[in-house]
Amino acid sequence: MSSRRVGPDNFTLALLATVALASLLPCRGDAARVFDAITDGAIALLFFLHGAKLPRAAIVQGLTHWRLHLTVLGSTFVLFPLLGLALQPLGHALLTPQLYLGVLFVCTLPSTVQSSIAFTSIAGGNVSAAVVSASMSNLIGIVLTPLLVGLLLAGHGGGASWHGVLDIMLQLLLPFALGHAARRWIGGFVDRHRALLGYTDQGTILLVVYTAFSAAVVAGLWRDTPVSALLATLAMCALLLALVMPTLTWTARRLGFPRADEIAIVFCGSKKSMASGIPMAKILFAGQLGGLGALVLPLMIFHQLQLMVCAVVARRYAMQGHHRVVEDSREAD
Repeated sequence: MSSRRVGPDNFTLALLATVALASLLPCRGDAARVFDAITDGAIALLFFLHGAKLPRAAIVQGLTHWRLHLTVLGSTFVLFPLLGLALQPLGHALLTPQLYLGVLFVCTLPSTVQSSIAFTSIAGGNVSAAVVSASMSNLIGIVLTPLLVGLLLAGHGGGASWHGVLDIMLQLLLPFALGHAARRWIGGFVDRHRALLGYTDQGTILLVVYTAFSAAVVAGLWRDTPVSALLATLAMCALLLALVMPTLTWTARRLGFPRADEIAIVFCGSKKSMASGIPMAKILFAGQLGGLGALVLPLMIFHQLQLMVCAVVARRYAMQGHHRVVEDSREAD
């Protein structure tokens, strides 16, 4: 991932094309049920492969750098939800109810893996810590995210039930555990074909987005969602990032973390995973597919925004690191 690229990538363009296709040609009736069944299978395969990808050593190593990982997890599963709740007055004033619930849902999600590691590497941070921290966040998120959804969104009219929490355990955690158990046999194949997992991630997201937006369009998503609410969603996502990233930087420095660890904390603790979030939304909100499109729309906006902002921040960290190296070499001379 280039640190210079801050515009939409190919996958973002594919997402936009999928939303456009669902808006113009939504699937209905029997076709929608077929797509729904295919999507369920793709989600199970996705988490099976994620389980097979995660080495046991990464889990063990995570225990040795616990202060860093607790800081990241605190941001992901405590700071973000608290900020989401604090923004409730703005959300109710500027957003539709479903869009605000979507913002709250974003706040409950685990961190990304690939982009957290990539930006940490670009910035000159602790890459091994980023690998472990992001992986731990996703593993814990399989359990913790549905619990947070049950606590936060059910209290705000979201309709996510504890039955949905059980469903996500069975449909996501079970395939993940089976995949991890099968790593001894298929781990080498998965490690050699990392692109396969990437295509599974992206294909599954596109399938869920198409089915979700098809149901939402049929239910009147674009008719009932004003442009002003979409712009306000973008502003609220930007506000979340603007609050979280400086808070993480300040916290890392106050706790005495070295610069490389600070970088890993900032990038792992400020991300939200669309690869995990959209499949989770599909399961947790299965009873309200008509509103699922609006619920995942803030996540799609936040995803692109976090990539663009973190690309700029990573480049700035890298330049600061280069300047420090130059100054140190001059002092040595």
